[in-house]
Amino acid sequence: MLRALVGVMLCALGFWLALATPYRRQVVVTDAASCRMRVDIIEPLSGAPQGSVLLLHGISANKKIMSYFAQGFSEQGLRVFIPDLPGHGRTAGPFSPARAEACTESFVRELIAVHLLTPGRTILAGHSMGGAIAIRVASRVPVAGVLAISPAPMRPAYGTSPEMLLFDNPPELKGNALVISGSWEPKSMRGAAEDLAASRNGGHAKHLVIPRATHVSLLFDQEALRASQDWAAQALHLEGSTRLPSRWPLLGFFAGFSGLILLTAPFLRELLGKNALTEPRFNGKIARLFLELIASSVAAVLLLRWHDFLRVLHVFEGDYLAGFLFLLGLLLVLWRLKDIHAVFGANPATAQLRQILKAAISAFVILFLFSGWFDLTFSGAWLDAARWLRFPAFFLAFLPYHAAEEIVAGPLASRSLTKRLALTLSLRLIAWGALLAGIFFLHSGQILLLLLAPYFGLFCLLQRASMDVVRRETGSAAAAAVFGAILMAGFSLAIFPVA
Repeated sequence: MLRALVGVMLCALGFWLALATPYRRQVVVTDAASCRMRVDIIEPLSGAPQGSVLLLHGISANKKIMSYFAQGFSEQGLRVFIPDLPGHGRTAGPFSPARAEACTESFVRELIAVHLLTPGRTILAGHSMGGAIAIRVASRVPVAGVLAISPAPMRPAYGTSPEMLLFDNPPELKGNALVISGSWEPKSMRGAAEDLAASRNGGHAKHLVIPRATHVSLLFDQEALRASQDWAAQALHLEGSTRLPSRWPLLGFFAGFSGLILLTAPFLRELLGKNALTEPRFNGKIARLFLELIASSVAAVLLLRWHDFLRVLHVFEGDYLAGFLFLLGLLLVLWRLKDIHAVFGANPATAQLRQILKAAISAFVILFLFSGWFDLTFSGAWLDAARWLRFPAFFLAFLPYHAAEEIVAGPLASRSLTKRLALTLSLRLIAWGALLAGIFFLHSGQILLLLLAPYFGLFCLLQRASMDVVRRETGSAAAAAVFGAILMAGFSLAIFPVA
């Protein structure tokens, strides 16, 4: 009860902080080059705009996550355009880096044609993939300056291999440019950014390294935003001092997110009840389990190297992850065929179905709550129609692995919660290692899986802890597997672009 009360209070506080914003925003849909991108337009707080900024997000991101920088430029009296690039956020696919670049250039030219942008009073800015697109478009459309925040590398160097690049043939920077990196970013990112700044063709380019900043934290870093504001003031000849926007909304997001985490376990206990089924006791050998997992992971990567059979789902690199976990789950189940009946058939089918249904309802409620909170406060995560159409296929693809994981982890009575959590997370770490080995040694090119590894790590920790609550309350491995597969499908479809 105490945990639930604290969770509710944190959610209420987070809601109040996250929505306390004075900025004027409108949403439009542009049909430039038939891309139909949804665009946020943030107007200056007072007076007529003194210039414009086109702000582009990175891969697997969306316009919502660029809000802090957008508000900072709005404080300078600039009108800010922030599109959801194709396949991201509220903009429909298909996505490819080349199409995102083409849609951006068409949008810029359309804004110029209707006199909403004046090239000499416009800055093209972007983060990661968006930074690379801003540089590439600015090489063909003259503007006042380019701001590239941790731009995606565009040539193989500093440990970046050709198949890991979203773009190749990087253009020279033209005119005024500021390239920002974080000191805690990989050398490949910082080195590529420094080379870009050195490739300028006329004008002035500067490379700035922000201390104690990562690839994503740059988007909320006050020093990075202040440097960008100062540079924009010089590039556009703006006068007057500018204040930084508040970061209270970011604190509000974390408060509400923490509150939802605290509420998850009490919610699951209340909804699932105490009708636990009977579980058989058995315990497999850890050494054998790890050998089976390593062999199965390597086999799954090799099979996908031969044929990525789920590419028909058209989810950029998410289809590869779904195919990998599907094959890995099937192989692990084959290793443990003799345990299937002991784990999934120990109780009457009617009782099992009842627990599975309650677990599925719980999973969807949690998915809606967390994705809704992210979408409202931090980054667009609400699934649109195109993603929901792919949901059943992703759920079925993830289900075998989660079922296999429940088999090999054994019943809760066989291990403590801490040991069980450590075991299942270790299994996932080994599987993820096989995926990364495929990137570096087999050149699979699935670079997005590497970039998203920290977020999947946090998700797996929270998801596995919730699955153990479901297993304890229901006594059903099948219920826990269904619960986990629903959450994994929802998370993957929220974070991977629709291709």
